[in-house]
Amino acid sequence: MREDTVRAALEEAREALDNALKNETLIANIAKAGHLMAEAIRSGHKVLSCGNGGSLCDAMHFAEEMTGRYRQDRRAYAAAAISDVSHMACVGNDYGYEFVFSRYVEGMGQTGDVLLAISTSGTSKNILRAVEAAKAKGMTVVAMTGREDSPIGNLADVALVTPAGRWADRVQELHIKCIHIMIELVERELDPQNYSE
Repeated sequence: MREDTVRAALEEAREALDNALKNETLIANIAKAGHLMAEAIRSGHKVLSCGNGGSLCDAMHFAEEMTGRYRQDRRAYAAAAISDVSHMACVGNDYGYEFVFSRYVEGMGQTGDVLLAISTSGTSKNILRAVEAAKAKGMTVVAMTGREDSPIGNLADVALVTPAGRWADRVQELHIKCIHIMIELVERELDPQNYSE
């Protein structure tokens, strides 16, 4: 019986991935997002990322792969996740949790930067406020959501929508795939020697 649960979970994950492979809009938008991030870094700008819960972990994973190393050695790319505990506690206490990401964007974001905004529902108020703050600063917004026609996706310059069923975990599994592909796309543009074999 436990094995049946495992098989069912893997089948569901495979179905979600198969659906993503058939989604030409998603594929085109992942490619566009990676190019926009590479262009920002090439021109001396940075990529900020944010999310709640598992999506915050994804935002942090994206940033550490950009500043650290993905597959092979190369220079560090300018990226940061909005995850500083003291910042989040301060803003959460003084203004409310709804503002923990937008205040950071207001202080650190600049015209030409990119914000990677992750929300499985596409409705998280604090992510929506961060997107609004980024747009006001002249930043490009890449949103990753799990639902079509969401407030966050509708405001973004590029929306990566990965509908994968009724549960957030399947959406997040596709989000991490999008993240890894975007990092590879950035590397292929900025450090093509890593892919010359």
